[in-house]
Amino acid sequence: MAQIISTKTENKTAQYGRKPKTTAQRPPLFRKMNYILMGVGAIILFAGYIALSGGASEDPNQFSEAIFDTRRLVVAPILILLGLVAEIFAIMYHPCRKAESKETPEPKAE
Repeated sequence: MAQIISTKTENKTAQYGRKPKTTAQRPPLFRKMNYILMGVGAIILFAGYIALSGGASEDPNQFSEAIFDTRRLVVAPILILLGLVAEIFAIMYHPCRKAESKETPEPKAE
């Protein structure tokens, strides 16, 4: 038997259960303030890692007390945690836009 060839075009995306592509542009995921906060968090992280470095002795056979410095045991971990919190906050931050409210007249006091 002869097969009938259809000339109409079929929507392949509907066949596979996908949504057809739309031409509308979506708003950007992050705004300028998010990038600024991410930069601040990265700078804090960098400062924490710099504070954590060092403390090695010149002679590997001799123990150095410099590794137990307050800067390495207290300050550096606090800076690193603050940097991580700043990064999480920068990713989650979404500024509220003021809704355009219609000016309603206030009731007059008699």
